[in-house]
Amino acid sequence: MKEVRISDISMKLFSNSKEVSLTFKKKLELVKLLDKLSVAVIETEGIEQEKSDSLRIKSMALAVKNSVLAVPLTQMSAECADKTWEALKEAKNPRIQVVAAVSPAQMEYIHHLKADKMITKVVETIEYCKKYTDNIEFIADDATRSDSEFLYNIIEAAINAGATTVTVSDAAGTMLPREFSDFIENIYKNVSALKDVTLGISCSNDLSMADACAVVGIIAGAGEVKTSAYPLSCISLPNIARIIASKEDVCNATCTVRTTELKRVCSQIQWLVEVGRSAQQAFDSSSISAEGADIVLSANDDIDAVAKIATKLGYDLSEEDKVSVYKAFSRIASKKGTITGYELDAIIASSALQVPPTYTIDSYLITMGDSVGTTALIKLRKGEEVFENVAIGDGPVDAAFLAIENITGKHYELDDFKIKAVTEGAEAMGETIVKLRSEGKLFSGRGISVDVVGSSIRAYVNALNKIVYEECEQ
Repeated sequence: MKEVRISDISMKLFSNSKEVSLTFKKKLELVKLLDKLSVAVIETEGIEQEKSDSLRIKSMALAVKNSVLAVPLTQMSAECADKTWEALKEAKNPRIQVVAAVSPAQMEYIHHLKADKMITKVVETIEYCKKYTDNIEFIADDATRSDSEFLYNIIEAAINAGATTVTVSDAAGTMLPREFSDFIENIYKNVSALKDVTLGISCSNDLSMADACAVVGIIAGAGEVKTSAYPLSCISLPNIARIIASKEDVCNATCTVRTTELKRVCSQIQWLVEVGRSAQQAFDSSSISAEGADIVLSANDDIDAVAKIATKLGYDLSEEDKVSVYKAFSRIASKKGTITGYELDAIIASSALQVPPTYTIDSYLITMGDSVGTTALIKLRKGEEVFENVAIGDGPVDAAFLAIENITGKHYELDDFKIKAVTEGAEAMGETIVKLRSEGKLFSGRGISVDVVGSSIRAYVNALNKIVYEECEQ
C-alpha cells in the first residue's frame, strides 16, 4: 500500500484571489496549522518582491518543523533560483518547484517559447537547481490541454534532468473522472522514467469534479495530490483525507494527515482566513498574541543564540543591531539570570534600529461613551508642523492607532501588541510593545506611561519612526 502525499496550495490560490488577502502573520499561522495537521507538503508563493517575499519564505522555513516547504521559481532563470534558495535554505525539508505552462496557447502567451525551446529551458533550470537540492518538482501546468506527445517528452526530459516529483495540472477543470483516469494511465504508459519518481496531480473544480478526479487519479497511480484546507476551486484537503482514510483498500493508499484533528484545524483555518479588519479597527485579526511566552534565555547564551531567538520572534536584525541587542541582553541577563521572549521583544524595541524621531507626540485626547464609539484625537509633530486627526474605533487603542494611520496616510500590518505592568500601585507604569510590518520586515516600538493608551501610542510612534527612517534611507 502506497503513501500518498497531501500537498496544500491554499496560499498560492489566496495570492490570486481578490476576496481573500492574508497578512504576513496570518500566513505564518496558516503554515503552522498545516504543519501541525501533518500535511506532507506546504506550498507558498514564489519571490515577486524580493525583500518582503524573501523574508516571508525565511520565516516560514523556520516555522515549518515536519512538512516539506515548496516554493516555485517565478522565472526559469539562475538568478531566480539563487534568490529562492537563499530564502528557502533554512527549511528542514525544502523543495524547489519549476513551473511551465505546457498547453500551446499558454506556452506562447506566458513563456514566449516554442515546444523544443521550452523543453530545453525546463531541463536547464532543473539541472541548475540540482546544485541546491535533490527535492525538485516539475509542474506541467495546463497539462490536460497540451499536445500528448509533447507532454510525454517534457515529463521524460524533466525526470532525466533530476526532477523527483512531476505534477500534471488540469487547470481548466474540464475533465470528468473517467477522462482524468485515462489521462493519468496514458502518461504512465508513455513515460517509462515515471516509475522512478512521484506523479502529482492538480485539478480545478470548475465542474465540481475535482475530488472525484483526485480519487481516480490516486487509484491510477498518482502519489501526490494538490489540495486546499480552505474551500477553494480545487481538490478539498478534508474530503480527500477522509476518503483515503475510509477507503484505503479501494485506493490502495494511506496519507499522513491527522484525520482526528482535521475538523478542528480546518475550522481554525477558516476563522483565520475569514476574520478580517473592520473600518473601525486598527488591529488585523490575531494581532494580539502570546508568542514568545515559552522562550527563556539565560545569561550563558551567546550572541548567536540570542540572534536565533530574535529571528524566531520574526525580526531580521542587521549585524550592527545584533551586537546592540546582545549588549543590552547581557547587561540585563547578568542581573536577572533569565530573559523571556517578551523581555527580549522589549530589549529589541529599545536597542535595535535607534533612529532620530520623524514624528513626536504633541497631544492626545480619548473620549468614550455608551451611545457613541470611542473617539481619539491625536496630534503628531513632524518638524515644525503639527498634524492632527480624529478617528472612531472599537476601543481607545484602536481609535488612536487609526488616527495615526490617517495622519501618515499608511496602514502597516500590526503584527503584535503586548502590554505589561512594570510597576505596582495606584500610579503603576504600563509598558507596551507594538510590532509593525513594512514590506515583510518587522519593526518594534516600546512605550511606557501611567496609562495603557499612552504607552500604546508611544510604542506605535516609536515603531513608526523606525519604518519612516528606513524608507527614507532606501
